[in-house]
Amino acid sequence: MAGQATYDVVIVGAGFSGLYMLHRLKRLGVSARVYEAGPSVGGTWFWNRYPGARVDIESQEYSYSFSPELDDEWVWSERYATQPELLRYLNHVADRFDLRGDIQLETRVTASAWDEDARRWTVTIDGGETISARWCVMATGCLSVPKGDEFPGEREFRGPSWHTSRWPEDGVDFTGMTVAVIGTGSSAIQAIPVIAAQARHVTVFQRTPNFSVPAHNGPVAADVAADWAANRAAYRAQAREAGFGIRAVAMDDTPALEATPEQRKAAFEARWTYGGFALLGAYNDLVLDRAANQTAVDFMADKIRGIVNDPATAEKLIPRTYPIGAKRLCVDTGYYATFNRPNVSLVDIADEPIEGITPAGVKTSAGEYAVDAIVYAIGFDAMTGALSKIDIRGRGGRRLTEAWSAGPRTYLGLMTAGFPNLFLVTGPGSPSVLCNMAVAIEQHVEWISDCIAWMGERQMGAIEASEPAQDAWVDHVNEVANGTVYPQADSWYMGANVPGKPRVFMPYIGGFPVYRDKCAEVAANGYEGFHVG
Repeated sequence: MAGQATYDVVIVGAGFSGLYMLHRLKRLGVSARVYEAGPSVGGTWFWNRYPGARVDIESQEYSYSFSPELDDEWVWSERYATQPELLRYLNHVADRFDLRGDIQLETRVTASAWDEDARRWTVTIDGGETISARWCVMATGCLSVPKGDEFPGEREFRGPSWHTSRWPEDGVDFTGMTVAVIGTGSSAIQAIPVIAAQARHVTVFQRTPNFSVPAHNGPVAADVAADWAANRAAYRAQAREAGFGIRAVAMDDTPALEATPEQRKAAFEARWTYGGFALLGAYNDLVLDRAANQTAVDFMADKIRGIVNDPATAEKLIPRTYPIGAKRLCVDTGYYATFNRPNVSLVDIADEPIEGITPAGVKTSAGEYAVDAIVYAIGFDAMTGALSKIDIRGRGGRRLTEAWSAGPRTYLGLMTAGFPNLFLVTGPGSPSVLCNMAVAIEQHVEWISDCIAWMGERQMGAIEASEPAQDAWVDHVNEVANGTVYPQADSWYMGANVPGKPRVFMPYIGGFPVYRDKCAEVAANGYEGFHVG
């Protein structure tokens, strides 16, 4: 096509992954262009600006580690940064590393097709313009596509309604409103206490109760900041050696069932007092053994009963159908205590299912709840949703959605057989959402950019995962998952929250260090398991 833009690499998405990918490629002297659907860089931290939105990993760890200078100059204000602070951070990164000139905002990639003869990708953006690129990097994020309408009558509701992941930039004032919040996942658990502090009344419609632990959030203490600055390199290294990529979840070597009840209570209490995901590291078998896991479930149940004044409400808030950790553990600020407020009530959909949305509110099997506004916190089409929204076609015109019809199949979560030169950042089959995403993203981006550099030095035209290597990796991912408690929950890790989506455990639970070493070994062996030509 005359005048068609041509780049070495097209990057889809300008969040944590896309920004670092662009920075690495610019340092290599590789021409790259980022296309971002939103009006700002930031990805997840642009779109998710609902009340109370904040990171669930401590700010110091949930940040880039590639630049000590960046670490030195950016000072986090809170232990768990809010969405506005994270968005400011990512905008600072875009400016500091002079990235904006290679980012095209408000541009959605709609299709990408492999041209076998040219050995290039033809990328189509909204409006029909096409771009030619040798490589295509999908930095689309694991939690970037919200689930669509799922209750009949949603469009007939007379009042305002919002999805937590598509919140108005100027916010919402709930003063004087009666509000329905549908869902009790991470977004809702963060939003409900903030909404309840403003609204006249909040009715929470709980579909499945979630385990949530306290953040104990607050300003970053001066001694903590000084300690981090003095030991930053060591702490970063410790995070990269932790199974979940998080220092606070450093796993104790003791099995829970070998400890006495008193010892377990003390260990769980210490982790609860520290806050955040630390609880999951109290014993080394919590994610492996259901009986061991039950000791943590019992501890959590006692904590919920001790916080929530009304016994009936407390019992409804206690998860009983899945192990702790098998759904993403939530980190909150005052979530359970919010149900002690006189203006907050809980409706358990297990007892009275939602039949639909009416012009006036929410109708359940027990009656209608009239409300002024509705907040949908109903989750995401996780891990594969963003990729399925793009018409990606590989060899022979085969669609990625067809190749993944029985569930996603990748080699190392990085590439898929039949789709040459198409890289995935934190794709299915990698630790991704079971890891500190900042750690996982940096490792993937560095591996991909090193691979592109290696290919360029050897004037290689294409790289593609081999079917045998991909099959072996998918089998390994499933085998490791089945040795844990994770598949025992109907979670978004399994795709269970999206009707019709294949039930497959998507992330890799073998631990970040094991995974990182495997990726390094593959590269050191001349990209073993890939076809290179």
